[in-house]
Amino acid sequence: MLSVEEALQAILQAVSPLPPVRMPLPALLGLVLAEDVICQEDIPAFRASAMDGYAVIAGDGPALSVLGEQTAGAAAMPALRPGTAVRIMTGAPLPEGADAVAPVEIAEEHGGQVRLLRPVRRGENVRPVGQDMARGDLAVPMGTVLGPAEIGLMATLGQTEVLAYRRPRLAVMATGDELVSPENPLRPGQIRDSNSFALLAAAQAAGAETVNLGRLPDDEAKLRAALLDGLNRADALVTSGGVSMGRKDLIKPLLAELGEILFGRVAVRPGKPFTFALVQGKPVFGLPGFPVSSLVSFELFVRPALRRMAGHSKLRRPEVKARLSHAIHHPDDRTEFQRAHAVQKDGVFWAETTGSQASSRLKSLVGANALLRLPAGRPDFAAGDEVTAILINQPEVD
Repeated sequence: MLSVEEALQAILQAVSPLPPVRMPLPALLGLVLAEDVICQEDIPAFRASAMDGYAVIAGDGPALSVLGEQTAGAAAMPALRPGTAVRIMTGAPLPEGADAVAPVEIAEEHGGQVRLLRPVRRGENVRPVGQDMARGDLAVPMGTVLGPAEIGLMATLGQTEVLAYRRPRLAVMATGDELVSPENPLRPGQIRDSNSFALLAAAQAAGAETVNLGRLPDDEAKLRAALLDGLNRADALVTSGGVSMGRKDLIKPLLAELGEILFGRVAVRPGKPFTFALVQGKPVFGLPGFPVSSLVSFELFVRPALRRMAGHSKLRRPEVKARLSHAIHHPDDRTEFQRAHAVQKDGVFWAETTGSQASSRLKSLVGANALLRLPAGRPDFAAGDEVTAILINQPEVD
């Protein structure tokens, strides 16, 4: 069996960023920029007022004749002469000859005359040409995750579209004769399908688009058709269930038939049966059927792969050292990831597990903001011991 790190590295070596495409500004939020954005003009392109006030000649005054008003968006007024001023708004261009702006707080205007309560210095409250950015400056570097500020800056620069990595499209299917839709009453031996909904949500939270292939029975022909349909409609595919050693675990044989299985087991708890394959050159992730095993496997292996496909350079969740609030026992034959709630107190992270860590108990992930990595070979941890915590949600600060 591969270790967790060996399995992740095998996946990341097999997947690549998707080809970038040119996209308009409204579609860019959260995407990764695939080119440098260079400033093509000075910002601002003219000398602009930084405040509401009066455009003046430094050292002039204190009494000045007001020639008129300069508003933002209007062409600059004729040049100032000594002894004159122009009322000016924030962002408006300075008239020729003006080299300072007296803010309204130090000016008193009466009958077309303004009196300055103090002299102003040359350049005071003036934004010079190119103060924000100069022509040729690197505005937004390639690899940036685009947020509101970056998108706003590109609009300022006149960029209407840029090259970015698109969101990967992930097809999701749950398998098993025992699965029924959540609204259905349960008959003996049936369980409600939680994996489809949880995995679709996890994929969307990871920044992917999704294709819902629904619930599939343990039927070879139907599973084969669904796999091929999903791969035709998506960049990658996730299955849950059908990857263990039972007679009706049909996903692994189908993946071997349709493509190449790179590995089929990982030395991890939960998630030992996790399988990774390439079919038609596209990644297929075979997740175990237990709900916790499915979601933890997604966190450890699928999410980093989706981020790589989306062009991200930071593929993993942040990790911190955390002290245990209580003693923990774990079977030491494999690395285990226990679900926990972490809180930062006085600069130290403290973690408390979420109760029973059974792979079937989805409640153990509700409210969890960390996965505690407990290495193989050490069965017991005492209260106060330090462990590695993978932060899957923002921890509280107490």
